[in-house]
Amino acid sequence: MMVTKKMLGMAVPVVALAVTAFSPGEAFVAPSFTVRTGAPAPASMVLQSRKLHDENDEMPLSKKISNAAVAVSVAATLLPSVIFGGVAYADTAASATAKYDGFAEYAKENKMEKSDVSCFMNKCGDQTKALFTNPRGIKGVSCLGRCKGEQSCATRCFAEFGSEDLNSWLSCTIEDNECVKIPKNIDNSAEMMGYDSTVKNFNPKSLVGTWYKTDGLNPNYDLFDCQSNTFTLSPGAEDGSELDMGIFLRVSRPAELGGGYWDNDLTEHMVVDAAPSNAGLPNPSKRTMHTEGKMYGLSFYENWYILGESDGKGDVPPFKLVAYKGHTLQGNYEGAFVYAKEPKLPEAAKQAVRDVAAKAGLDFEKFTRIDNTCPTTTQALNDPNAGTGTSTTDWVDLVIGEGGVIDWVIPGWRGEYNK
Repeated sequence: MMVTKKMLGMAVPVVALAVTAFSPGEAFVAPSFTVRTGAPAPASMVLQSRKLHDENDEMPLSKKISNAAVAVSVAATLLPSVIFGGVAYADTAASATAKYDGFAEYAKENKMEKSDVSCFMNKCGDQTKALFTNPRGIKGVSCLGRCKGEQSCATRCFAEFGSEDLNSWLSCTIEDNECVKIPKNIDNSAEMMGYDSTVKNFNPKSLVGTWYKTDGLNPNYDLFDCQSNTFTLSPGAEDGSELDMGIFLRVSRPAELGGGYWDNDLTEHMVVDAAPSNAGLPNPSKRTMHTEGKMYGLSFYENWYILGESDGKGDVPPFKLVAYKGHTLQGNYEGAFVYAKEPKLPEAAKQAVRDVAAKAGLDFEKFTRIDNTCPTTTQALNDPNAGTGTSTTDWVDLVIGEGGVIDWVIPGWRGEYNK
């Protein structure tokens, strides 16, 4: 997902909450203080844990610090500005009438509607507990915070720290219960502007099998390494009116962060508008097929357009040129890519691809070749148990250490921007 952050120069209070959902008989109190960005660090940052009974002095120090870290992270997360990059404001006439391309743009103008802080625990308490009682969850949200809205960075965060707990928390707090209010007037009209040059009488069964993505246009979505898609006919859709698509890709970690990669396996379900049995479906954009579902906890809607193809029976090797347009709550997105039966687009197919792209108003020279060499000299970094240590040092570092949760909530609190 795309998470924005714009808090420089603002005084941001950390919300103090009593959280009773984590274990019976305990309440956690986050420190309540105000820090102005660029100011010296507060004289003391006391992480407190309080038993409701008279047993506090008997609790081990490591347990107190661990519980307090959970409280700080939960309190920090309840700030709308942390999630969306701006102060929470009441809706104004301007924000009610203007159209926005997703909540990132809306938040950038400091027009987020007032959010329901209590909702995080009252309506999504189980999801909040599951996410924030494990350092992996804190690492995930703090990783997203450091991305400052940059999509490829956010994708790496999900590759490294993504989990069903993170997906469930995002889904519950943002979409299902609207703990954070989002603009209702997102302009998705661009998504419905299709292409006049789509393939007529497209045969969806021609997609069945494995295809490599060899070239892509959008660097945020199309250019991951080692991309292959495998299509199968959906059960009960032997006519090709619906397809299931298996997606494989690698997300690389930058060399300066240690290098390596994460392997990702995803699935999507496609409804083929071009199939004769779907001729009665509404299709104002003349899309070839469409898909919708949830990715990283947020709903997405995507239209696909097959702009050109070769069946490989002549001199041109098999290929398909695909364009897509879609949206999530983050806003609108679009791109294009080439499918081929080989990891690299054959030279004999390139001129045909150029011609098809030009007819659709696209410039194939602006596409980038995808690296499908897929070396296996090193193992994937994927490890569902990575980063789940619960030592006192882990907790403290994740909360007040360099790049920890407090850095996410109050960037510059150490005074580094005051130099």
